[in-house]
Amino acid sequence: MRSLLTKLPGVSALAVATALSLGSTAAFAQGKTITLCWAAWDPANALVQLSKDFTAKSKVNMKFEFVPWPNFADRMLNELNSKGKLCDLIIGDSQWIGGSAESGHYVKLNDFFAKEGIKITDFAPATVRGYAEWPKGTPNYWALPAMGDALGWTYRKDWFSKPELQAEFKKMHNRDLAAPKTWTEFKQVAEFFSGKTIDGKKVYGTYLFTERGSEGITMGVSNVLYPMGFQYQDPKKPYAMDGFVNGPDAIKALEFYKSLYKCCTPPGLTNSYMGEGLDAFKSGQVAMMMNWFAFFPGLHKDPNVGGDKIGFFVNPSDKTKGSQLGGQGISVVSYSPNRAEALAYIKWFAAPDVQKKWWALGGYSAHNAVLKDPGFTKSAPFAGEFLTAMDQVVDFWADPSYAQLLLAEQKRIHDFVVADRGTAKDALDGLVADWKKAFKEDGKLK
Repeated sequence: MRSLLTKLPGVSALAVATALSLGSTAAFAQGKTITLCWAAWDPANALVQLSKDFTAKSKVNMKFEFVPWPNFADRMLNELNSKGKLCDLIIGDSQWIGGSAESGHYVKLNDFFAKEGIKITDFAPATVRGYAEWPKGTPNYWALPAMGDALGWTYRKDWFSKPELQAEFKKMHNRDLAAPKTWTEFKQVAEFFSGKTIDGKKVYGTYLFTERGSEGITMGVSNVLYPMGFQYQDPKKPYAMDGFVNGPDAIKALEFYKSLYKCCTPPGLTNSYMGEGLDAFKSGQVAMMMNWFAFFPGLHKDPNVGGDKIGFFVNPSDKTKGSQLGGQGISVVSYSPNRAEALAYIKWFAAPDVQKKWWALGGYSAHNAVLKDPGFTKSAPFAGEFLTAMDQVVDFWADPSYAQLLLAEQKRIHDFVVADRGTAKDALDGLVADWKKAFKEDGKLK
């Protein structure tokens, strides 16, 4: 049973007033430093570079606490739960929003947005819903969309374009060898490449997430579940999951993910996530790789597999469309002693010119001034695919019990897909039972 929730402290009038203008630095103590906490990855490095402009304008220094992804959630959630003062600002995962809002970890930003003229409607709707709102579907905001992200795919464009492979594939399937648009096409391509020798090396069709300990296999399997018809709950009855989580469409999708894992992935990758996927692709082991769009700028620049050798595509469709939402919002930590300066950073970061530079440096802006610019789709080879993916994203539960819900799915899916335990129906029926128990303990179900 989760402990009683504490009430979130509001934004004080003094804090809001202090952060009114970056144009006047008198409100800030000279040489004051605030700390921004996030995961350690390429976009974080881009944010360090971008934030130099904030310091130059505000005279507030920036310190950064970046934690590797495998340890990020444990480290930061422990910090929040202990009411620590390490982080003034935090770029937290989308699933944290419910728990962090209800437990009082994040400052509610509605009054601040209104005071500063920051319009949440200036940001892509999927990112507002995914990174800022709680409860979902209500105008209550606990973050500003900071890092738009979704699951996407890379492929070896140079392999796909080999004339001999093109001819062989067309003879087999009566169509060109190209980036797949449906899951049927995807499996045909994955099976085609698996076991082939290319550039003197045996290769495999695809890389899939299988990691069990945190979120990996759930973030992977969702990209087959969503397009094939899985839903977290009855759209007309919240938390009613029977027939949606474990219905025929969901069972078919889970069986399909396992079939891809068995037929077409490199051996030994039984507990693998983002980093292992990057390694498999960069080392020339796989023709296609699932991963987050956040990594695509770096991959495109890679001297061995980037440039003309790499291509990008949106998660394939089936009965419908769907991609797993990634990305994060930036929040002010309610325990921060530097709330005025942290709010000033939010105001600065929300400006369209800053958002444009954020995209140029390798971050993924969620601001419409960037995304709806006529030249955006040509600004990077994966920009168009990113827009399409963000229009079809679905997110995992953001309820306060999300960690318990996530670990239950991790175990059930990994046991079936990787460990060969039971059937897909067994796994999903068990998952529904796990989730019902969690929601009953949380007071959401009787």
